[in-house]
Amino acid sequence: MASALRGDLGSVLVIGGNGFLGHHIVNQALSSWNCTSVTSIDLRCSRNVNEKAAYHECDITDAAKLTELLQTIRPDVVIHTASPIASGEGKTAHELFRKVNVGGTKAVIEACQKSGVKALVYTSSASVISDNETDLLNADEDYPVIRGVQQKEYYSETKAAAEELVIKANRQESSKLLTTSIRPAGIFGEGDVQTLAGFLRAYKNGKSNVQLGDNTNIFDFTYVGNVAHAHLLAARLLLATAASSIIPLSYERVDGEVFFITNDSPVYFWDFARAVWKAAGNDKGTEGVWQISQGWSIVLGSLSEVFFGIINKPPTFTKLRAVVSTMTRYYNISKAKRVLRYEPLWTLQEGVDRGVGWFLEQEKKDVKAQ
Repeated sequence: MASALRGDLGSVLVIGGNGFLGHHIVNQALSSWNCTSVTSIDLRCSRNVNEKAAYHECDITDAAKLTELLQTIRPDVVIHTASPIASGEGKTAHELFRKVNVGGTKAVIEACQKSGVKALVYTSSASVISDNETDLLNADEDYPVIRGVQQKEYYSETKAAAEELVIKANRQESSKLLTTSIRPAGIFGEGDVQTLAGFLRAYKNGKSNVQLGDNTNIFDFTYVGNVAHAHLLAARLLLATAASSIIPLSYERVDGEVFFITNDSPVYFWDFARAVWKAAGNDKGTEGVWQISQGWSIVLGSLSEVFFGIINKPPTFTKLRAVVSTMTRYYNISKAKRVLRYEPLWTLQEGVDRGVGWFLEQEKKDVKAQ
């Protein structure tokens, strides 16, 4: 069994380790890597628990408590995945995004520096280079990060601000901390509360026959297991760099770098949606599909926001959702393949089957519990 493990990671701390991506990282670290310990810090540690891991509840914006915890745990590597769900606009949502994504990340960096942590892997987002208007075709790490008024999504603005803090913290004179940032695109899988949950909600509500746009827009969706794998590869390489007295050459560096991660299989947006619906039991395919043009989709999304704003409820359909569903957005992961030696462990279809299968199992459990 030991020979099948991918390498040594020492003591691993996953911040947000009870969340969607975080618990997949915890599980993979324990099953596929050689770790002396795996610990999760999360706001609440009641769900997604692995009995082989240790758990501590802490709000990462509480810098003093977080530092105290890290100085007790003394991890070799910290993988920081904690973030609010990327939905919601308005003052309250914006304040939460800034507090957790920027303030929390600042606290994580400082806690790592004060606790002698060797490596920090940050979960950013592929959306940091998208203005949610312009199509992205085979976009790579040389694309500029979209900030300020050009960035229409405040969540992405705060993820970009946090990523900037993380990369600036690399090799600072005051500490030996090495940092890197992973930018996943369209994460989905078991425990997913957005991508699969959204498509399956549409299916249950009888809306799987509605298509926004003409389905010529290519999109990157990424299975969560592959995203977890990329984080652990980056952690291992940062630790190897930390153990070396030589700074790697620029083309092989992980520290101070950012990496896009996808399933390396971009698809037409609505083909992916229909693959999800098929896995959930819908075998109609494109039969009887009602197509709404991109222009009308955006108009309807805007009207929905106005209507729900009047009745003071969160909109079920938004302009942003209409735009994202009809735009092309896929990425070039040559850098991750070359430097991290990343290859997806699961295909897109395997990810869909695993993710939807998990949701169907949850439904059965919920029925039994009633």
